[in-house]
Amino acid sequence: MIRSARLVLRLLREEDLEDLHQIFSNPLAMRYWDRPAWQDMETTRKLLAAFMQDAPERQLSCAIEHEGELIGRIGMSRHFEIGYILHPDWWGKGLGTEAIAAFLPELFVRFPNADALTAEIDPRNTGSARVLEKNGFACVRIERQNFLYGEDEWCDTAYYRLNRPTSEK
Repeated sequence: MIRSARLVLRLLREEDLEDLHQIFSNPLAMRYWDRPAWQDMETTRKLLAAFMQDAPERQLSCAIEHEGELIGRIGMSRHFEIGYILHPDWWGKGLGTEAIAAFLPELFVRFPNADALTAEIDPRNTGSARVLEKNGFACVRIERQNFLYGEDEWCDTAYYRLNRPTSEK
């Protein structure tokens, strides 16, 4: 469990299904995710199972709680890539920035062979870009029209990187 001033980051559990589904079925929340929102609970159940997969040497996935309520998810998957999502009701309050700031030190401790962390976002997602940049990530390149969102929308991808702090080596 990781605590910050306003948040608790904890491992996901099966009882998080409904709250996560409220996020993944929300078109606004999913606008810049890797696929459009869905309404099928079984899709969310499968995703939650993947997030809960016991592979501590390769991944870490956490619920983001604020005042006891699950408001999002943050994680690191293979290749030391982080990802995060918040329910739109919680956007613009600094909680995404705070979640990543709390999460990063744990990642560098837990994964000592990670020389850097990466993130991929749609460059139109300026809020997410600000969250990453406030946490020290830098955009290293943008690839044009390389990602198919849904069935017919080609999007760009911005690639971000955060090198391991020198004091962490």
